Amino acid sequence: LLSQFDPDNTGYISTEKFRSLLQRHGSELDPHKLEVLLALADSNSEGRICYQDFVNLMSNKRSNSFRQAILQGNRRLCSKALLEETGLSLSQRLIRHVAYETLPREIDRKWYYDSYTCCPPPWFMITITIVAFFLYNGVVLDRFVLQVSHPLYLKNALLYHPQLRAQAWRYLTYIFVHAGIEHLGLNVVLQLLVGVPLEMVHGAARISFVYVAGVVAGSLAVSVADMTAPVVGSSGGVYALVSAHLANIVMNWSGMKCQFKLLRMAVALICMSFEFGRAVWLRFHPSAYPPCPHPSFMAHLGGVMVGITLGVIILRNYEQRLQDQTLWWIFLSIYVIFVLFAIFWNIFAYSLLDLKLPPPP
Repeated sequence: LLSQFDPDNTGYISTEKFRSLLQRHGSELDPHKLEVLLALADSNSEGRICYQDFVNLMSNKRSNSFRQAILQGNRRLCSKALLEETGLSLSQRLIRHVAYETLPREIDRKWYYDSYTCCPPPWFMITITIVAFFLYNGVVLDRFVLQVSHPLYLKNALLYHPQLRAQAWRYLTYIFVHAGIEHLGLNVVLQLLVGVPLEMVHGAARISFVYVAGVVAGSLAVSVADMTAPVVGSSGGVYALVSAHLANIVMNWSGMKCQFKLLRMAVALICMSFEFGRAVWLRFHPSAYPPCPHPSFMAHLGGVMVGITLGVIILRNYEQRLQDQTLWWIFLSIYVIFVLFAIFWNIFAYSLLDLKLPPPP
């Protein structure tokens, strides 16, 4: 329809023609989107509307120019906060709760609340937790967790071992084996409580990217900084998600309206510190299989670094194209450089340093 008002194909339409178009066809649009379109028309001081902004709205994409136009406009959006709305069903209250837990701005919360359909559901975090952790450990290994003193602890094809670092899948699959029930329990709790709401808001693609990037960074960090130790557990991915979420809360502290946010941050930090402290203690505790040491704790730090760089950029922007963010490209380049450096390190450094590695399991 806009093409009828833009015969020269300039990509713009006057605000007067745009308003008349909305009046004629407004009944065909979603009421919330109609309000935002009217706000877009009122906020534009140049007397014209960009066709791409209209497309972004109708396809639920939020460009920088469109976001800025809405924020600086009169906003015919309902002024009442989403938290004040009553008469909501249980599922609606859950979606509202997730919005306030993860998004720092009211306009983004309303946008998410109106557009979320639970299709697709947060399948990635649920699948990686239930299928990967419990199904594999319970069915294939015939036990839900392998203690570090168990005979099969090192004799499986999943954990990362320095002597077997040429088997590339181990840099990912080590997340399926945990060094104790407490290790597994804390990772599962943090992963579900933090990962599922984040995936509901930001989608499986973004959250799985942060998670997998943290997992890979964790094993590569061990291969560079703790070269003689094996690695088990999903702490790299879990810490990437949790640290990104906590950093996002700190950066947007005044805008975050989640209840008891200080207490929640404290609980999350205590759980992470407890699990990290346990990993450090275990690393230097006498091994049940000398000369192979206990698992390294460097994967935790690798995950944290991914979370506060790549993760923060992803979680800071809701429905915004990452390729428009300069910092995204900077941190992504740093991450790629680190991965390439770690690959070459694994190829050449072990032989050049003449390290005495533990025997293969």
